[in-house]
Amino acid sequence: MKNFLLTDFPLQAFDKVRYSDTDRQGHVNNATFATYLETGRVAFIYHPEYPIVMKDTSFVIASLQIDFLHEIKWPGQVDIGTGIAKVGNSSIQVYQQLFQNGICVAAARTTIVQVSDTNAKSVPLSKQAKVNLAQWMIPVN
Repeated sequence: MKNFLLTDFPLQAFDKVRYSDTDRQGHVNNATFATYLETGRVAFIYHPEYPIVMKDTSFVIASLQIDFLHEIKWPGQVDIGTGIAKVGNSSIQVYQQLFQNGICVAAARTTIVQVSDTNAKSVPLSKQAKVNLAQWMIPVN
């Protein structure tokens, strides 16, 4: 996965590292990394000015790949860089990196799919959603 600086990402968010996020060794549990990534995804999925989600739909994770590069330690903050790597018919591939104190601690690719809330089948993204997503594209190889 390609590494960027936080400032290279079109969408940025942050999360507080909680004591309860830590494991017996005193670093953040690897499962919590996925929670931090979710914070970054929610920032664009439910963006108030640029809506993505259509009525009666939601997004589900189809794939999540995380490369753990460094530990995250408590106390502190995690900065989350998020960009759109690819837009499909009903899916979005999201590229994200987590940073603590300016150091990239993880990189992730997540594929999310828009599905119907009534039957859980995939639903094509709207033309407006695709326009909105285009502004957050990031060049990932």
